[in-house]
Amino acid sequence: MTKKARRDVLLLGATGLVGGECLSLLLADGSFHRVVTLTRRALTPAGAQIAPGTVFENHVIDFSALSLNAGLFEVNLVISCLGTTIKKAGSEQNFRRVDFDFPLEAARLARDGGASQFLLVSSLGADPGSRIFYNRVKGELEDALIGLGFRQLTILRPSLLAGERREFRLGEEIGKRLGFLFPARFRPVEARAVAACLLDRARRPRSGLETIESASIAAFEKSVPGVSRRECPR
Repeated sequence: MTKKARRDVLLLGATGLVGGECLSLLLADGSFHRVVTLTRRALTPAGAQIAPGTVFENHVIDFSALSLNAGLFEVNLVISCLGTTIKKAGSEQNFRRVDFDFPLEAARLARDGGASQFLLVSSLGADPGSRIFYNRVKGELEDALIGLGFRQLTILRPSLLAGERREFRLGEEIGKRLGFLFPARFRPVEARAVAACLLDRARRPRSGLETIESASIAAFEKSVPGVSRRECPR
């Protein structure tokens, strides 16, 4: 019986809450030959456990000129954890650049480079017809990615994220403290559970579109940190 070929994965948003957790899991898992990250500043996974035979690459790039780095997108799969807030971005226009333009351009480059899988961290409530700007942009991105024709497109829609951020976010803090009062689909979900679900789908290629809602992601928290072979619930 021949060994399954190890693949190359490109991770976007590796310096964020979910992206950082995802990077740690990808490096330690051993299922991937190369784990490539694209960042604005140099990234060193200090203290990360790296499986034997796994190569880590970090490339510092200008995200407004992604096409100049097309060769970096010649991988098997892409995981996008890119995301910001309107407050942090400074305007709706800047928010759209980070949460729509950048991941969509990355997806196009990856598809043209031969990638068959694209995994996206979207958001609960994503809807291209929403009156809420944030949700509308997330929904528009989902629709645009569907139109690119990846063999596998996996979309995760987590609610408020729980985890240790560098910056304070009032909504998430309220969610952490009062989340037990929310209906299941609105309760905060651990960033590491989102990352574990991404890892599960990344290591098991399949065909078609799959959308995983927040309540299903939250159910996966029970397997954290022992995520090695547990599947993410549908």
